[in-house]
Amino acid sequence: LSSESVSTKSMKFEDLITQINGFGRFQKMLLCISFIGRFAIPCHLLLSNFIAAIPSHHCDISSLDAEGIFGNLSREQKLTVSIPAQDDGTPASCHMFSYPQFHLLTNSSSSAELTVGLYKSYFPFLLISKWDLVCDNKGLNKAVTSIFFVGVMFGAAFFGGMSDRFGRKPMLLVSCISGMAFALASIFSSSFIMFAVLRFFSGFTITGIAIVSTVLNVEWVDIKHRRLVCIIDSMAWSVGSTSLSLIAFCIRDWRWLTVAVTSPLLLSTVLWWWVPESARWLIANGKAEKSHYYLHKCAVMNCKEEVISKIKPEALSIIVTDGGKKNYSYLDLVRTPKMRRLALLTGTIWFCVATMTYGISLNITGFGLNMYLTQFVYGAIEIPSKLMVYYLLEKIGRRKTEAGAQLLAGISLMINIFIPKDQWVGRTVVAVLGKGFAGAAFCTIVLYSSELYPTVLRQNGMGYNSFLGRLGVSVAPLVLLLDSFWGHLSQTILCSVALIASLVAWQLPETRDRCLPETIEDVEGTGVQSSDPSKCTQKQNKNKIKT
Repeated sequence: LSSESVSTKSMKFEDLITQINGFGRFQKMLLCISFIGRFAIPCHLLLSNFIAAIPSHHCDISSLDAEGIFGNLSREQKLTVSIPAQDDGTPASCHMFSYPQFHLLTNSSSSAELTVGLYKSYFPFLLISKWDLVCDNKGLNKAVTSIFFVGVMFGAAFFGGMSDRFGRKPMLLVSCISGMAFALASIFSSSFIMFAVLRFFSGFTITGIAIVSTVLNVEWVDIKHRRLVCIIDSMAWSVGSTSLSLIAFCIRDWRWLTVAVTSPLLLSTVLWWWVPESARWLIANGKAEKSHYYLHKCAVMNCKEEVISKIKPEALSIIVTDGGKKNYSYLDLVRTPKMRRLALLTGTIWFCVATMTYGISLNITGFGLNMYLTQFVYGAIEIPSKLMVYYLLEKIGRRKTEAGAQLLAGISLMINIFIPKDQWVGRTVVAVLGKGFAGAAFCTIVLYSSELYPTVLRQNGMGYNSFLGRLGVSVAPLVLLLDSFWGHLSQTILCSVALIASLVAWQLPETRDRCLPETIEDVEGTGVQSSDPSKCTQKQNKNKIKT
């Protein structure tokens, strides 16, 4: 290299990113574009709460009314003589008397033969009315949510592997277009099976936006701004889940609601042209020329063009050791000792965090609010917990924040075991605190994992972790069903899961102020950029590149 070129013998990617402004206009543009796509993710993950809701209903008694049997009876009297009352005094949802029981108007007791009545569709704007997903078919209604999350689970593994093989940018486009197409196609389903299949592929494709954009944002910023990017990414979930309640309140029809929450993906697809490919990934895969192109665009937008003009494309390839001569797969996560250990630890934490978070979310009761206001509260309470994470990530580091959040969530669950169920105010307050800590743990582990895995396997690692996380989501409802054996069994299991995750988190290395590992050798400690904290610190990254 000439004297005008940058010496790359000890150059690290963080050095270069710092010199061209690791959080300038270029990174902020990328973050805003990613925020739009990520906004749609929680809306789709929680969409079934509204389109598949089952409101109070009863059998159709209009035919008896048409025959003049009821005479001048009021609506309440008609229900009394036609629909049996449940233990709480409300009309039964799926049964009616074989013939009107007029003696019930005089409060006289008598047995009567029950029959299964025909459900009357009072809610044509809900999904249940299209295929009568109530009574004997209500299990199919719940199955839609499970099918969707199974798609999310497999999609996470697919897009994680494909993004490491073909790049972040092309797979982000595939996820946006296919996710939008399958979501919109589902509203034209002619059968329940067709709808279930399309919901599966909606979950499969749309999850790619989350895992690809997270890694892409982390790989383009400098060390000191990683936690800020993580919090902003995570806030997209909170804003999306909070906004969903307002959108669903205004748009009651399930078809138009699906269109509304999918529409941000159209804007994301248009803005995709301004999304850069990961320069780290390009260098790691031997595409130095293309990497130099994006780094130059970043430097120009951040008004640091003079820095990149001194670096030749061939100099960038020195950052990695394998020159991009190898294709990586999920098998590389377990080929070497430290990578095996890393995959085991992070995979365990993701599974536990997801199981606990969704277990708490599905088990918080006692608000006494309608589903729209409840959804709003669930989203809003995550905001202060994530602001707390932003502060703690810098003050005490990733490991202590993750382990501490898990420990406090476990303690909250443990306290609720001993609070009597009739004291719903106390149980609700403790449950909300537990959900806040669980949200903090989930937010932290996403950033933590992206910093632990090397560039050549980062998307594979995130895809693998996300797969196990979605598996935990699928297990959470099953855990809650265990309360039929013992009222506190599910809380005990979720508490144990949180405490296990806390212990596992303590076994991970700290990544605060650390360079991102680029190769497997960096993780194993045998590469040019060792994972030894003393060899790559924030202080070193502030040094100017020698020319």
